[in-house]
Parts: sequence; structure tokens; C-alpha cells
Amino acid sequence: MRISLFVILAILLSSCKEKRPNLENQYLENNWLLHKAVDYSLISDSVSIPSTVHNELLPFIKHPFKGTNEDSLQWITEENWIYETVFTLDEETLAKEHITLNFEGIDTYASIELNGNEILETDNAFLTWKKDVKPFLEEENELVVSIKSPLEIEAQKAAANAYTLPEGNRVYTRKAQYQYGWDWGPKLNTMGIWKPVYLEAYDDFKIEDVYIKQNFVKDATANLTAQIKLSQPTEDQLDYQIKVNDSLFAFKITDSLSVTKAGASQEIHFEIPQVQLWWPHNIGEPYLYDIEVLVSKNDELIDSKKLKTGIRTIELINEPDEHGTSFFFKVNDVPVYMKGANYIPQNSMQDLVTDQHYENLLTDVKEANMNMLRVWGGGIYENDIFYEKCDEKGILVWQDFMFACAMYPGDARFRESVTKEITQQITRLRNHSSIALWCGNNETSEAWHNWGWQEGRSQAERDSIWEDYRAVFQIAMPKYVSELTKESYWESSPKYGRGNPKYEFEGDAHDWRVWHDAYPFEHFEEHVPRFMSEFGFQSHPSYEAIRYINEDGTINIKSEDYASHQKHARGNELIREYMERDFPVPTSDEDYVYVSQLLQAYGMSKGIQAHRRARPYNMGTLYWQLNDCWPVVSWSSIDYFGNWKALHYQVKRDFENVLISNVVENDTLKTYVVNDGMQDITSGFTMIISDFYGKELYHESFVGTAGMNSSNEFHKVNLKKLGLNLSNVYVLVEFNSSQITDVLLRPKELNLPNENLEWISEKTEQGYQLTITSDAFTKDVFFYSNVEGHFSDNFFNLEPHAKKTIIFETDSEEEPEFKYKTLNGL
Repeated sequence: MRISLFVILAILLSSCKEKRPNLENQYLENNWLLHKAVDYSLISDSVSIPSTVHNELLPFIKHPFKGTNEDSLQWITEENWIYETVFTLDEETLAKEHITLNFEGIDTYASIELNGNEILETDNAFLTWKKDVKPFLEEENELVVSIKSPLEIEAQKAAANAYTLPEGNRVYTRKAQYQYGWDWGPKLNTMGIWKPVYLEAYDDFKIEDVYIKQNFVKDATANLTAQIKLSQPTEDQLDYQIKVNDSLFAFKITDSLSVTKAGASQEIHFEIPQVQLWWPHNIGEPYLYDIEVLVSKNDELIDSKKLKTGIRTIELINEPDEHGTSFFFKVNDVPVYMKGANYIPQNSMQDLVTDQHYENLLTDVKEANMNMLRVWGGGIYENDIFYEKCDEKGILVWQDFMFACAMYPGDARFRESVTKEITQQITRLRNHSSIALWCGNNETSEAWHNWGWQEGRSQAERDSIWEDYRAVFQIAMPKYVSELTKESYWESSPKYGRGNPKYEFEGDAHDWRVWHDAYPFEHFEEHVPRFMSEFGFQSHPSYEAIRYINEDGTINIKSEDYASHQKHARGNELIREYMERDFPVPTSDEDYVYVSQLLQAYGMSKGIQAHRRARPYNMGTLYWQLNDCWPVVSWSSIDYFGNWKALHYQVKRDFENVLISNVVENDTLKTYVVNDGMQDITSGFTMIISDFYGKELYHESFVGTAGMNSSNEFHKVNLKKLGLNLSNVYVLVEFNSSQITDVLLRPKELNLPNENLEWISEKTEQGYQLTITSDAFTKDVFFYSNVEGHFSDNFFNLEPHAKKTIIFETDSEEEPEFKYKTLNGL
């Protein structure tokens, strides 16, 4: 039956507190007990949910992030554990027609009993589990969650399979794959109730889900559909109201709601005139509408649901062109260059991640001028607050499904579980304006074709494993993404690995020839793909992180403690090899850590700038990786404690909307101006080449235009004809309000003068202001302090006789002692 809708009013209302009068949520957050199952010994009687067993054990075990402690704590995952709590319900709640028990996340294999009745078995950490528990409830209730070790279960599943799957038994368990150990993370396989637990009690029905589907925007009017799913079907006449900011649209269903038992859904069409679009923060405002859906029966409000969403279109353009096949994103019909990083979980014990951690990290992302993060497929589907912050801050999200670097089983139970997982996660996240792409997996297709996984297998076995892959990533995922949301689907990242020459010309690329294959950094400039979704280089973390790792609190990077926090077999060797190519190699550990960060920033900057210069051929650069899940030697630009490495300061410069980029090719200095903004910029351009004491050797100025959304070669000069000794000069380039100070040779080839750095420190409301000067060009100035805080800029070049002002933000009452390092001083 066609449902007719009649708009009966559109009025302005003042904002009011959200009310769900028919729905009561009782969160079971506190007063849990944790027992070791084998002997029922009590571990803690004050557990709060979310919880992981590792975290609850911290008062009694050595911290797994310190020293070599990780190795001695593997027994935790081999044990079974029991969570239990007692809770009470009042008579009013017990009288409700419907009461469900909701687990937003259990890691992973659990049996759940309520008042002695087994009500649920769980086997997927990424699923929300719901159970009607009204028949089992009393005024006082006992809830017991028995969690089994995944190791024996995985071994049994592996033994039952006809063949061995790459990469180990982790593939049989739907939980965060990085917990099994990665080349940047510990083997810390957690168990627990890692997301909230609560009871929902209501009469009649409740709103199960609301999806605001954007149909089109025409003549500044957004045409939308609210897809509303109720908890159960009803044939009663219902009144629907949709509140958009302060405007209320009311809809009366003139025909009775016709639903099937499986459906209980309704579609309400409405429009927003004079619509304000949502944009990535670097090119516009990420405007969000407050939308509330209210459902009434007989003039009584039964339920309501609030959400925030932006109006925008995002398309992945993957079409044949003269170079191969494009890969870029259009936002609101505008091609947008993507600048950002790959994101991993912020802690190996997820229950230790607070809302403030999300705020801090995503603020750092925005401050570094990033407009996209890739949520990597070996981690977790992030908490709601992650996506809410990305919506608010205008940061797009490339969302991997949680499959990484492995082939997965294809039995019926596994596929059923995966289907529930992907449909739940799409439904949970699809209203977020930040979601730009759904990607099936990380490197699984590349690995199957290029990593030798097919060797020694029969053709029948190969076909069977690949058919299991196809069933999930080529059939199920694109089907549900298409049915449940309007965003694009990408099967596997990358499309081609570096073993296939097509990686430069089609789709997205992971280029690890730099690092894994030890290619020089110049490789980035010579081989630019259409969209770089992974590339990276390691460095040592902050002094703070190293002192934390070492049990003796020293900055000793040769200790056994510290060695256990380098998870790449050749990591230290590769850092040294690259350092010897391009930088002076210090003898002290403090200096070596400092130069390792300069090395990382130097190499990655070559790649980022080459990618941006190549637009529109290349339309995105996402480096590996943004953050760490523990203190570690890694590819991150921000370490576990939130300290910015040299790389993060450098990408902040390299990701500015207007980038000035110098490159030397065949003795010619070429200068590009890249403009990611939405307007042409006409301004003065100035280039000055000076010696290290400030004497001008070359000067040129003119007026030029950097077109919107473009990369332009602005200037070139033959360095040979200038007759300069490039070991003794630096280049200053200015355009509009942008300025860079550059050198033209590898750092180890420079004849840097002895620095004579001076500074004045003044107390401010935020912390301290440092005004810094030097009488000679000073390379890679790094300030650090004995108190916790953040420098507004660091690892910067300083011109002779110029003043540089930076802010040190700190909440510490202690007066800081400032120290510095420079490349000149090594």
C-alpha cells in the first residue's frame, strides 16, 4: 500500500532537552567483580565497564608497556575469566512490556547467565548483542559473563579446516587483529566487556534506528528521506515529527501503517530550504544540522531520537583516463585533495581511552591541516565519539572493515557473523557526514597475489580460499554498502601492490619500496601514484616515551628493555642505513633519537610534496601512521604520550592549503605553488638565495596567480649558472602569506656554521612565549623541556638575524627548563 503523507505544520520551536518518555535505560557500569575462572579467585571487586582483563590486573602485574614485561604476561590470554554483578530493578521498570539487555561489545567468546539462566553466547567482539530478558528478571538480579580464552577455540577451528590459512589462527576470531602483535604493536590479546552494558525498558515500541538519507540538493534545497525503523510493527495510526534545528515538520499518516513483522519501517520525505552544506574544514565549514525524530500515538509522545548530520555528497571517482584509472574524491561536486594519515587504535587496552584522548588527537589532526584519516582494518570500528569529533572538525574518514593482511574462513557461521557485523556497523555509522568510503580490507588481495601465499597449494585449495574471499569482499560487502548507505565501496587497499607496475596508474597504492625495500627517499619523487593510501618511515619516539620504556628511566636505545619495543626485525638497521645516506650520524643516544625524527620528517616530506605537486594526477596522500597504541619505535607522527614528533610538525607545514614546494632536477631549482583552496590567489612571489650568514646571492620577485585546486610550476632557475656552492646556502621563498626556508642538498652535505642560538622566555596565560634568534642559519631547531607541554612549532629552520616566536603550552605549576638541539650543533 502506498503511504500518503500530509504536512500539517512547520513552526519554529525553542531548543529543549531530549526526552524519550517511554524508554528507560539502566546502565550496568559499576560494582562488577572479576574472577579468574580456574579457581574462582577474586581479582577485583570494583570493576567498572568498559573493562579489559589486562587493565583490571594492572595493580598486580608488571605494566605490559614497560621494559620486557609484555613477554611474561601472555598467560593472561590463556586463562578464562568471569565478570559478575548484581543489580536491582524497581516495580515500574519490571512492569514495562519490553526489557532488553544490551552488550555493545564483548571481547570475545562469552557465555552469559542471568539469574541462573543461560541467555546468550557471543563470538564476535564487533557485534552489539541484544536479548529479551523480561522473562528472567526479578527485583534483584545476578548477571554473570564467563569469557573464554580465544586461543584454544581458534586452535580447534583451525584443526577443523581442511587447509591452513594465512596468517595464523587470529583469522578465526572476529576481534581486533592488532592484538595478536604487529610490527608496531605488542602481543596483548585482551578479553573483557569492552563496551557499555545496559537494560532498555519500554512499552509499546521504541525507535530502533533513524537514517537520514540524502536524495539530492537542487536550487539550494536539500531533499531528504528519514528512514525510521521501529522495534516492532504496529497497525496504529502514528504521528511523525521531524525537527531540523529549530524548524518542526509534522507528518500525519492518513493510512494505517502497513508493515511486515520483519519490517516495522517508515519513510518520511522532507526538505531543508537554503541548505548549508558540510565541507572538509580546509575548504569550508563542516556545518551540522540538529535533527530529531518524534513519534506519537493518540497525541502521546512514544519515543524520539536525536542526531547530528551534515548535508553533503561524497563520491569516489574511479574512471579510466589517459594515464590509467583515476582515484579521487568529489565533495559536493568539487574534487578535493585528501591530506592525512592512517589511524590505529589509541591503546592496546581500549578501556583506557577516554573522551579527552579522542578530543586531543583529533584536534592535533586538524591543527596539522589534515582532512582525511583512514581507519585501518586491523584495529577496531571506533567509538561513536571518534566519528562525532570528525563530523564536527571536518575530517573525512576512510573506513576499513576490520580485516587485515590475512585470508579468512568461509564456513556458514563465520559468514553469518560477518554479515551481522558489517550491517550493524554500516547502520551505526551511516549518518556521520565524515564517512567518505567503506573499504573491505587492508592488503588482503595484494597479499594473496604477491606475498607467496598461494605457493605449495593445490589449485582446488587456492580456488576454495579465493572463493571465500569473494563471498565476503566482492559479494556481501558491496551489496550491503549499496543497500544501506550512499557512500562508495572499495574492495581492498591497495588495489595493486608494489609488485605490480599498475600500482602507479590505477587506484590507491601502498608504496613500501622506501623502508621495506630500502629504496632511497628520492623514489617517492620518481614514482607518484594516483592516490597514496599508505607509505611510511620509522623514527624513535620522544625522550619521555624512551624513559618510560626503560625500567631505569634512561634514554638508552640499546637496552634490552628498549629492544623489546622495536617490533620490526630490521627497524634499527634501516634507520641507520637511511641516516648514513642523508644525515650526519650522532654518537650519543639523545642526538640519535633527535636525528631519527629529522630523518623521518625529511623522507616523508619528500613524498608528500611530490604527491601534492602532481595534482590532479595524484589526489591524495595518507601516510603511515598517525598514532601509537603503546610506547614504541614506529612510523607514527605522534607518539603514545601525545608528543608531536618532527614528522607531525612537518606535515602541518606540508598540508597547508597553499604549499610552496622546491625540488632540484638536473641542476635546476623548480618551485611549485599548490593551492588546495576554492579561490584563485594572485600575489607577489619572492625567491632569495643567501649564504648561511644572510648575504643575498640571488633575488627574484614577480606577481603570479595560483589557480584554485591546482599545482603550478611558478619559477625555475639553473643553479649551475648561478655558480653557487650549494653546501653553504639556503633558499627563502614567499608567496601570499606562505613562506618556506629550504636547503638544496642532503643535510649531511651542508657546511652548517656553529649556531649561536639565543632566546627570551616570557610567562603567558597558556604557558610561555619563546622568542628565538641566531646570527647564522640554524637547521632543525628542536626545543624540549623537563615539564609536560606542547610547543606550537618545533624542528624548524631559523634564518640569520630573524626572530622566531613559539608558544609552549603547559598546565604545569613547575617553571620549565628549556633546552634545544640543532643539526648545526652535531
